[in-house]
Parts: sequence; C-alpha cells; structure tokens
Amino acid sequence: MEKEIFGPVLTVYVYNDNEWSETLKLVDSTSPYALTGSIFARDRLALVEAEEALKHSAGNLYLNDKSTGAIVGEQPFGGARASGTNDKAGSHLNLLRWISAQTIKENSVPLTGVGYPHMS
Repeated sequence: MEKEIFGPVLTVYVYNDNEWSETLKLVDSTSPYALTGSIFARDRLALVEAEEALKHSAGNLYLNDKSTGAIVGEQPFGGARASGTNDKAGSHLNLLRWISAQTIKENSVPLTGVGYPHMS
C-alpha cells in the first residue's frame, strides 16, 4: 500500500511466519506516508519487534488495538513523514514544535560544597 487513503480501511498482507522481520521492513519502507497503524499479535516479542521496527512508520502506532483510538485533547494524534509534522494536535505536545526548551535552576542558598549525600 503506497497511497495515503482515509477510511475506514483494512489492509491485510499475508506472510509466512519466518518472514516477520522482512515484512516489518517492507511496511516501514513502502510508503512516504505515516499517519497511523495497528499491529495485532499474540506473541509479545513480535509486538516488541514491531514497535521498534515501525517507530518512524506511524505518527500513532497501536498494538492490539484499533487505530482510531485517538481522542483529540485526551490522546495525542498526528502523522509523521508526508502525513504531517507529528505535531500531536490537541495535546500539550504540540507546543514543543514552537518552543526551544531551556532548563534554568537558581539556588538561593550559598553552596558549601559540591558533593551529594550519596557520595559520602
């Protein structure tokens, strides 16, 4: 599947069990689009492998759940690659696109040493 289409659509690809890793590579490399996707498996290790292999293949990846589970304002949602900028609209994570985070710490008590209690 190489086109970005909006559904509901169910895409099924039949593969041999010993071709799981190659199938994940195919899913990752076939399309420039990456809005959302779901993987269903009984094998927990297969899910772990899929999560790692497909980390850039969908803005939202669902494991053993339907791919329409995003609720705007309650669960971040946004596409990656040519499907968007992965902004996660409706979420505080959207703000990260517009900021450059900086941590500032000020101590109002003069330092008496540079050690930490666990270093004693």
